[in-house]
Amino acid sequence: MAGTTDRSSTHLTRRLVQLYVGLALYGVSSALLVRAGLGLEPWGVLHQGLAELTGISIGVVSIIVGAVVLLLWIPMRQRPGLGTVSNVFVVGLAMDGTLAVVGDPDGLGFRVPVMVLGIVLNGVATGLYIAARFGPGPRDGLMTGLNRVTGRSIRLVRTAIEVAVVVTGFVLGGSLGAGTVLYALAIGPLAQFFLRIFALPEPADAAATAAPGDPSAPAPPTGSGPVATPESGQAILPQ
Repeated sequence: MAGTTDRSSTHLTRRLVQLYVGLALYGVSSALLVRAGLGLEPWGVLHQGLAELTGISIGVVSIIVGAVVLLLWIPMRQRPGLGTVSNVFVVGLAMDGTLAVVGDPDGLGFRVPVMVLGIVLNGVATGLYIAARFGPGPRDGLMTGLNRVTGRSIRLVRTAIEVAVVVTGFVLGGSLGAGTVLYALAIGPLAQFFLRIFALPEPADAAATAAPGDPSAPAPPTGSGPVATPESGQAILPQ
């Protein structure tokens, strides 16, 4: 019994470490894309545009937007997990912290490597935090909630959200560029690769007894059509 408890405790500790390291690295990667100045990921374009409009730091804007999106879960009856709530705060704080210590690179010869590093690091962060299985990010939950409520495919809902986010952010002054395009092309394969790298094996006792809705229960496969509301441990896509 003691051995089983120790294994479960170690497994939980590793999941928690992966969650918070992943979220922190996600903030770092987003900050590197800002410093590269060659275009941001879709939600980053919106965050930067709102930061330009309000004068608030981009990390704080990210926290505010995440909290607002989380409120939209309520009418859709989405259930947040520890990773959902942590996502709101950790990513924005890590982003502002990185921007405070990392300056703007000089010249295209430095900006391009910083952009590539940011995108790759974003894939690493995505693999870490999703593989921890502590719940989807606020923006992911918005996507899956709209998928369930409207009956539209995940692909269509995600595309509609990100187009709306990018257009709004660009109008407000957010940065579009080569980094935006490269991110869109690379993040899927990178996330898939690092999800396999950081996947956590289920403890034998947990795999046998996990009940539906338990954060350690493996998530069901998803397709392109409507999906059920994700349980607190299910995350489908990065932020």
